[in-house]
Amino acid sequence: MSTGHVLLGLLTERPKHGYELKREHDARLPGAKPLAYGQVYATLQRLERDGRVTVAGTVQEAGPERTVYEITEEGTAEIRRWLAQTEPPAPHVSSALFTRVVVALLAEGSADAYLLRQRAAHLERMRELTARKRGAGVSVGEVLAADYALHHLDADLRWMETARQRIEDLTQEIRP
Repeated sequence: MSTGHVLLGLLTERPKHGYELKREHDARLPGAKPLAYGQVYATLQRLERDGRVTVAGTVQEAGPERTVYEITEEGTAEIRRWLAQTEPPAPHVSSALFTRVVVALLAEGSADAYLLRQRAAHLERMRELTARKRGAGVSVGEVLAADYALHHLDADLRWMETARQRIEDLTQEIRP
């Protein structure tokens, strides 16, 4: 994910200050890692340097004076370019789950105990997410984030079952 592109996307609605952008990022992308304020302001500085945002003025609400940024034509063109691109599928297996299964096989000679523990953890997380998305006052963004996580957890569970079967088959090949 490109933080700059997300901030540009948030600025397409109207000019905003950094604190507001941080709050909106965290609210509109529930489940995503929250942005640090320093990251927001450093990104805004780069976007301003590159001509994608400009300072629209300052506002003073209850707290300190805040700099308000607005997206420029170059920023709007950049967000359109970015949205026109597809996200390439990951070229490598970089899952901690996959790595732990391989290491369990190497270190312990079996991954079955690990896979069963991980399955239980995945099922518990799925129950939490399902309960959360059925809760009162849940936003559409929170439901979408929960659905996304649930689908990934489900894919992991299916892979774990396949892995257990393949490991069993492999063991029978090696030790007839």
